[in-house]
Amino acid sequence: MASTSAPPPASRTLLGGVLMGLANLVPGVSGGTLILAVGIYDRFVGSIARVTRLKFERADLVFLGVLGLGAVFAVFALAGPAVFLVTHHRWAAYSLFIGLTLGGVPALAGSVKSPKAPEIVAFLAGFGVLAGLALASSGGALPGSPLVLAVIGAVAASSMVLPGISGSYVLVLCGLYEVVIGALRPAALSDDFGGSVSVLLPFGIGVLAGVGLFSNAIRAALERAPRLTHAALLGLLMGSVLGLWPFQEPEHPFLVHDRGRQAVVDLLGGAQTSVVNHQHNFTLTEEEAAGLKASFAGETGDSLEGLARQYVRYAPSTAEVLKALGLLIIGFLFTSRLARRSAKDGA
Repeated sequence: MASTSAPPPASRTLLGGVLMGLANLVPGVSGGTLILAVGIYDRFVGSIARVTRLKFERADLVFLGVLGLGAVFAVFALAGPAVFLVTHHRWAAYSLFIGLTLGGVPALAGSVKSPKAPEIVAFLAGFGVLAGLALASSGGALPGSPLVLAVIGAVAASSMVLPGISGSYVLVLCGLYEVVIGALRPAALSDDFGGSVSVLLPFGIGVLAGVGLFSNAIRAALERAPRLTHAALLGLLMGSVLGLWPFQEPEHPFLVHDRGRQAVVDLLGGAQTSVVNHQHNFTLTEEEAAGLKASFAGETGDSLEGLARQYVRYAPSTAEVLKALGLLIIGFLFTSRLARRSAKDGA
């Protein structure tokens, strides 16, 4: 973890940034998980920690700049394909991400050879945290006060530092997903700029504080107890896949797209079926429109978005299982090879 350690090749850092940015687009996937899987995690938390303590070197800034460039590219260039895959082919997207995640297990396990009782307990603790998070259900919404938003921002920021923690999932569990994501929409910023800022400012402060806090804590842990910390990280890494069951489908397919949700909002507001069809390019019959109004009576635009993110599990066909295994293996081989190279380079 010394700042004088050789930085990883720029190509691997850039690829790690792309995977990190891509992970932020997929519900339930952590950016920290994938940079751990490709073997640049220690360097990442070390660089962040040194920058936040103003004790950084030029190599730290170059590393974080290249990583950030890859993440920004992924967010802007791959958002459409990622959302399409998660929405319409979730089994494929999640199978690939499971493989990408598990590909980091062999190299990380190699740093905890012949584990003793403390390492085993640390592994089980990390695994148990993610298993509990995967099995948790969303409870009541927390109040959207500035203090709560700052605290939740700090916790959500852990998705960049702690493997397996999904920031968007943290918001969903706290009932604040709609509050925070809604404040980011262009329409919200233009219609109620002050209201959006009152949400985003404390949340953003919490995110910055969380990144600095978690990175420095993990850096200290890696320096003082590397085997114990790597064992806990291994537990987090393996536990993170429990929340990525691939064979799911939308419970309300009509609500998946924005135009579908807006069509329902218009119908509930009294718009004629013919007008809705013309405005949103649908061919709804009167019976179908009546069915939508009956199914979603009393819902609002925000609550319809919540319903759109509800998925139910289904029994996959043999062909789907085989294709999912193929994608899992491809993802596993990809990141395991990167992790082995990183270990050889001493990144």
